Amino acid sequence: MSVIEMKVPTIGESITEVTLSQWLKGDGDYVNIDEPICEFESDKATLEFPSEASGKLIYVAAEGDDLEIGAIVAKIDTSVAAPAGGAPSTPAPAATTESAAPAVSASSPGGHPSPAAAKIMREKGVDKNTVTGTGKGGRITKADAMASTPAAPAAAKSSAPAVQRPAVATESFSRNQRTEKMSRMRRTIASRLVSAKNETAMLTTFNEVDLSKIQKLRKTYQEKFVEKHGVKLGYMSLFTKACATALMEMPMVNAYIDGDNVIFNDYADISIAISTPTGLVVPPVKNCESLGFADIEYAIKELAGKAREGKLTLEEMKGGTFTITNGGIFGSMLSTPIINKPQSAILGMHAIQDRAVVVNGEVVVRPMMYLALSYDHRVIDGSTSVTFLVRVKELLEDPMTLMMGI
Repeated sequence: MSVIEMKVPTIGESITEVTLSQWLKGDGDYVNIDEPICEFESDKATLEFPSEASGKLIYVAAEGDDLEIGAIVAKIDTSVAAPAGGAPSTPAPAATTESAAPAVSASSPGGHPSPAAAKIMREKGVDKNTVTGTGKGGRITKADAMASTPAAPAAAKSSAPAVQRPAVATESFSRNQRTEKMSRMRRTIASRLVSAKNETAMLTTFNEVDLSKIQKLRKTYQEKFVEKHGVKLGYMSLFTKACATALMEMPMVNAYIDGDNVIFNDYADISIAISTPTGLVVPPVKNCESLGFADIEYAIKELAGKAREGKLTLEEMKGGTFTITNGGIFGSMLSTPIINKPQSAILGMHAIQDRAVVVNGEVVVRPMMYLALSYDHRVIDGSTSVTFLVRVKELLEDPMTLMMGI
């Protein structure tokens, strides 16, 4: 018998531990070399772990286990030959003397969900017993959870006779509680947010921006822009370019503290906050000061797609000198975003609403957005933060100056 130990590989310099989020192959299955056998969830991304040899897979760790780099995940028995016809080599479990419950088929509802699938179903209010699992042994995968829909409310039962008090539906007064382990990404996000609040002198300054000219610009040139570039001109590229321009003019906002030193960045790598089923990620679009609007739109679209599919690489997650977060897509009117360490500032976008404003002594209705800039007062003075936000406002309210670079 020849057995190879599969150990957690070195993933990145700052990553010392991962969570085994999901097995992709069953215990006892025959696996081929380089075939993914499980998924690891690190602080920054979800990664597939390929087999180092062909043979029979033997579990050592369980789903949900936290594993240090170098810990044994599984073993591969290379003495086991590939099954004929590619059928799984693991025999069905023998029946016990007691009456055993029937195995869950691959197409039957009520299978055990993966951690990612369970989180999605909780957020959507979906009962796992109503979801058809397409994974191995009826396991509910992330894709199954994404495609699921909450069950329609049950029809009201016929009321009791008028002379009697209707029976109380006890199921609507549940006192049940559930305890679930936080995902590694959620734990990391929590730790970093608390660290940013405790270790920075964070303040927030506010302003508002009139988006009339931007809306007119997009309406006038959107069709031609799409025809030429194959992507829409969105708000994010305009805001990103405005921030990059202001960062180059006010380098202190683009700097960060390193011990007793201040590190200045002569480039604008702007992190874009993206909401995913497992948490918020902030991959950077690099060198925004040098990119055109179409290039920024392409980059944001690609990063958002990878983030939601859990395919961001560690390299794509590294860096960032400034962050933009858009709570407006969820309906937020105003917020105080938390700095993304070690950066010194973050811009919060919010919902666009038609509001009455005074322009040249007249009350007019304009599409307005509140802007929030949270900053580390140790690096950025109050006057600098206000000047930066006013500059961003000016560029957005006169987008032709932004496009012409003046």
